[in-house]
Amino acid sequence: MKHLYFLLFFAFSSCLFAQEHAWVYLADKPDSAVALTNPISILTQKALDRKAAHNVSIDFRDVPVDESYISAVKSQSGITVMSKSKWFNALHVLGTQADINALLTVTVNGNLVVSSIDYADTSLNARPSANQNKHDFEASLTDFTYGNTTNQVTMIGVDNLHQHVNSYTGTGMTVAVIDAGFTNVNTMNGFQRLRDANGILGGYDFVDRNTDIYAYTGNSHGTWVLSDMAGFIEDQFVGTAPDASYYLFRTENAATETPLEESLWIEAAERADSLGVDVINSSLGYTTFDNPNYSYTPAQMDGNTAYITKGANIAFEKGILVVNSAGNSGSSSWGIVGAPADAAGVFSIGAVKADGTYASFSSRGSSAQPTQKPDVVAQGQASYVINTNDNITTLNGTSFSAPILAGGIVCLWQALPNLSNAEIMQVVRESASQYNTPDNFLGYGIPDLDLARTLSNTNFQNDMTTVKLYPNPVSNQLTIQLPLQIEEASVRLYDVLGKKVIDTKVNSINKTINTNPLSKGVYLIKVEAEGLSIAKKIIKN
Repeated sequence: MKHLYFLLFFAFSSCLFAQEHAWVYLADKPDSAVALTNPISILTQKALDRKAAHNVSIDFRDVPVDESYISAVKSQSGITVMSKSKWFNALHVLGTQADINALLTVTVNGNLVVSSIDYADTSLNARPSANQNKHDFEASLTDFTYGNTTNQVTMIGVDNLHQHVNSYTGTGMTVAVIDAGFTNVNTMNGFQRLRDANGILGGYDFVDRNTDIYAYTGNSHGTWVLSDMAGFIEDQFVGTAPDASYYLFRTENAATETPLEESLWIEAAERADSLGVDVINSSLGYTTFDNPNYSYTPAQMDGNTAYITKGANIAFEKGILVVNSAGNSGSSSWGIVGAPADAAGVFSIGAVKADGTYASFSSRGSSAQPTQKPDVVAQGQASYVINTNDNITTLNGTSFSAPILAGGIVCLWQALPNLSNAEIMQVVRESASQYNTPDNFLGYGIPDLDLARTLSNTNFQNDMTTVKLYPNPVSNQLTIQLPLQIEEASVRLYDVLGKKVIDTKVNSINKTINTNPLSKGVYLIKVEAEGLSIAKKIIKN
């Protein structure tokens, strides 16, 4: 009987694995031109306002996937559409290889629907690839009295933001929490303050495809994570952004590990963008899957390979600040950060102990990443959370250092609303304990968010009309015109992860810098002299 059971199990498993995961990229969006002339039809007013405030363009990627194309793919034999992405104009499908390949012949009104197919099992792709994710839950089981949370709050200086005369506690800021389950958030006393303030704006369960974000009770990871930002128990527990507003999105299926979870994460990020969300907190990571054919290798944590990583980079381009846990693989053979924490556009958070020293489980950066990882760290060992029974307890993981810091960054951005996501990330790095000597364990170190606010008041908000930077966007040469009273100034250019790429001087005669060697993207330029210190975002074409 045992032998028969094994044979039946093997046959069942083989049948499951015959159903391949693939990303099907669609040919176009037939109505995109019409939608872009009327952007309120595809984005909320808050999303439009946020993009306008940070000079983020509205483009083809904001237009939803064409419904007739989705219907055409769904109608094909053997195909199940699991997820869709407007950013990639793609569908995540499940089916046999033959059925998926047949999608290349599907037409709507005589036009081919599918332009290309990318299998999660990269050995099936037409182009050769060495691609080889078990998610990493990043967890192992105005005048506030912070109680148990005192150390994790004061370590990063967010208490000083809360107690500022303007009370920077997250008011007016919107956060999307992308996670695994939000059990009892709707009933717990620890979130009563948040509910009374109508701070939960909504949510969606992308796994079970329903709007009841509390119906799934199989995992409470999202509840713990949310508590570190929004939880409140008087005199005992204060989250780092208690007065922000939140959307709750479930994308993680704790029972299985498949590439679909990457696609669902991107769906949630796209919805967050359309709703005008400022910050995404994600305490999820992907490296290996149940089916090893879909797994990544450490070398592929390179900031541009994983589907979720590419999606996170688009979220950054859209003006969202994505805060993601670095991972809990520091003590394992894997060792390094997972996806999407490897993305250049993601602010990746490692973990330290209560005394500020490295927590051994915290995933490290490596030469695989093009930018410094992790970015910074916060307390992730013995972090205090509120569990589903309203008890205050401690848990270990970068799952908790990430939201602790994300909430603090929300408060910082409230204090500095004119800065872009890239500028906020940079000023947080500059405030950190080892900014001048970063490493792969702590990144730039432990930030001081109140110091970041002070630095920014100097660096970003001096009279910016006194210095002219043009053209912006720039191609080959950037001109820096100084005010008459300034004879010479230092000019430094940083990429989105804080790496210095240009360090030079300009004056009234030599006032141009060569930007030709730079890659396309967003950069932060800082111009400094006696009595002058400004910073601004520039775009390299």
